[in-house]
Amino acid sequence: MLLLLLFAASTLLVVYLRWNYTHWQRKGFPYIEAKTPLGVLHSVAKRQRSFGMALYDAYISSKEKVIGIYLLTRPALLVRDAQLARDVMTKDFNSFHDRGIYVNEEKDPMSANLFALNGSKWKTLRTKLAPSFTSGKLKGMFSTIEETSYRMINHLNNTLPDNGSAEVELKEIFSTYAVDIIASVIFGLETNSFEDPNNLFLSVSHKANEPTLKAVLRSTCQFLYPNLEKFFVMLGWTEEAPETMKKIVRKTVEHREKNNVSRRDMLQLLLQLRNTGKINTDDNEWSVETSVGAFKSMSVELIAAQLFLFYVAGYETTASTVAFTIYELSQYPELLAKAKKDVEETLRKYEGKLSYECVQDMKFLDLCVMETIRKYPGLPILNRECTEDYQIPDSKMVIKKGTAIIISLFGMHRDPEYFPDPMRYDPERFLEENMNYNSVAYMPFGEGPRHCIAQRMGRLNAKVAIAQILTNFDIELRENYCEIEIDNFGIPILPKGGVNVRLSKKKQNTVTKV
Repeated sequence: MLLLLLFAASTLLVVYLRWNYTHWQRKGFPYIEAKTPLGVLHSVAKRQRSFGMALYDAYISSKEKVIGIYLLTRPALLVRDAQLARDVMTKDFNSFHDRGIYVNEEKDPMSANLFALNGSKWKTLRTKLAPSFTSGKLKGMFSTIEETSYRMINHLNNTLPDNGSAEVELKEIFSTYAVDIIASVIFGLETNSFEDPNNLFLSVSHKANEPTLKAVLRSTCQFLYPNLEKFFVMLGWTEEAPETMKKIVRKTVEHREKNNVSRRDMLQLLLQLRNTGKINTDDNEWSVETSVGAFKSMSVELIAAQLFLFYVAGYETTASTVAFTIYELSQYPELLAKAKKDVEETLRKYEGKLSYECVQDMKFLDLCVMETIRKYPGLPILNRECTEDYQIPDSKMVIKKGTAIIISLFGMHRDPEYFPDPMRYDPERFLEENMNYNSVAYMPFGEGPRHCIAQRMGRLNAKVAIAQILTNFDIELRENYCEIEIDNFGIPILPKGGVNVRLSKKKQNTVTKV
């Protein structure tokens, strides 16, 4: 009887899989055949490719406008056409307003972040958080960013020899820089990870990105099988990184509210939202009205969820953007010279003072950052869920409600159809007089109502770090051009073996702060 039951179960499983993997064939869509039960993610399971690179492989395997794929057992639609992708996120946003990933606000408040929330809950929170990232707010936080950049430069000065150059792994340096900025500007914590690499905040960053089997399983479920993730939460299977961050935030909030502490950081703005129901639009007003027994419109857990999102999304992408930019400049002497000139001339214009306005005025650096996030988008994919049946323009194909939508930014940004000579690092392609690319395909921060809310802060943090490196060190040019190899794990684009560049101290070092 047991053998009979096992045979029946196996037969049903085979029948289900065969039926499931004809989904796109039955719907009349072009598709990539699922040759294994892993679909297009078979290379991820074999630890040959990362999630984003596996979807890039799917992107380059076809020329179709849309193509049906299978993410393990889940059917998804890969949108290859840039105009359709942009329409999904902008003009036709009402048909694709959710991401369709795990969120469980009641049982797991740390999942209720701006990235994951759906429908009206997302819209309400997005509206409330929008004033957090104005130019005025970022200007108010700039002194903290600047101080962190000086700590990074002093660390490098203590690492490099007084004479000659040394190879430096930039990704780790800039990760530490980004973590310290986020610790201070987002969480309101004073950390110096360059001097104390074993501090709690930095250790959490390592936990959040460990390529362990547990981490891979949980991230896969959060993205592909939200109901399974809810089951894990019901069993009490917690994740260390978000739980630690929740404790840090709770302790900090209690301290501030008890002692009426005021700082110019993101936590302060969220405390305004918690205590008053809104973030003050006056960029000079950072105080928080606190009264005993007053109604709190935002829980500590919800505050912690937003801060953890900004942390996870911010530090890795900032670090990679800076490291990739320096690496690419080291391979193009003419571009490196222009970047140095831009920084030097702008600093002279502002009497040598690195300020918010000064950094914003570094126009060639803007182009460099734009080109870096074109070639190496921080998140290589964008995802949406179809929230109502949608007919693809000029087609008989209908995307059904509930369908997962995937956009390979890595694929579009490196597609010669949209960007001529895509592997060449060419910041000047973004100059108005040189524009020879399809601007519709350029979406490094997403587009539409769900575009990255913190993109201004990310650009600012990256430009400050690049400007400081160009000001204080000489970058040794590489003799032979070499592409960065992408690692085989993680969602972001991670460089295999780090990003190694030779630096040397400038004879006249301009750092004056410690």
